[in-house]
Amino acid sequence: MPPPNVTSTTLKRIHREIADLKKEDLGAIKLAPSGDDLFHWSATIPGPEGSVYEGGVFQVEIVLGHDYPFSAPRVAFKTRIYHMNINERGSICIDILKHNWSPALSLFKVILSLSSLLTDPNPKDPLVPSIATEYVRNRVQHDSNARRWTELYARPSLAASSSANGRGKASAAPAASAASAPAAAATASRLQSAAPSRSSSTRPAAPSRTATPGETITIEDSEDERPARAAATRGVQRAKRKRGAGTDDAVDVDLTAEDSPATRPARRPRVGTSTSGTRTGGSSEVIVIED
Repeated sequence: MPPPNVTSTTLKRIHREIADLKKEDLGAIKLAPSGDDLFHWSATIPGPEGSVYEGGVFQVEIVLGHDYPFSAPRVAFKTRIYHMNINERGSICIDILKHNWSPALSLFKVILSLSSLLTDPNPKDPLVPSIATEYVRNRVQHDSNARRWTELYARPSLAASSSANGRGKASAAPAASAASAPAAAATASRLQSAAPSRSSSTRPAAPSRTATPGETITIEDSEDERPARAAATRGVQRAKRKRGAGTDDAVDVDLTAEDSPATRPARRPRVGTSTSGTRTGGSSEVIVIED
């Protein structure tokens, strides 16, 4: 409903701006009266590329006075934004909406100025001093907070313009998930039931045993070691003491390294001895050497 005491000049100006908007290239910006109320407008400003507000969509409300354009419009952000010149109620601190307003300005120029304000905030005239201080002293933290607020409050909702086929696929997906749930539960149950059987089939390691001082440990030879040990025992038993003719001197010969009789070669007489093992030179000492 238009405010009281509206002049024809105000109505003509509003209709002219509506006509001019049809000629302007707005791009992603949207600006138009809200329904049939010419004094209540709504605008949509996308986050400028390269700024911390990129990817966000910000809703703006505009209310015109009964003496527009001789008084500045009242403009406020409806979308929350982390900005030093815009407070939590959406009020905007910008000169063209205060003392620098001119009837030569239009609503479209106001929206362009707000878009520029998102790219280049003014820390010298802040509406939220804490954000301005953070912007000057810790720019990285400021930008991080601004991006986080943009993600939380300014991301556009998904348009509900999917086709009937797409909706059918979307509804079929939960059904498929519900159908696969019993199979997954059965598989998990089989795995859990199989886990104990695998654990029980594993034989525990035999505990190590340490001999006590009073305990006797018997070590038995293997089948491969028994013939060699028996042969060594027989060689010890065959060690003989040979005594020479006509003397009491004797020479002990240890034949423990002798092999078994089956593998022992025949005796060979040494040079200068007879086949009986006596030295031919008439020596009183007889030495018997077996290979």
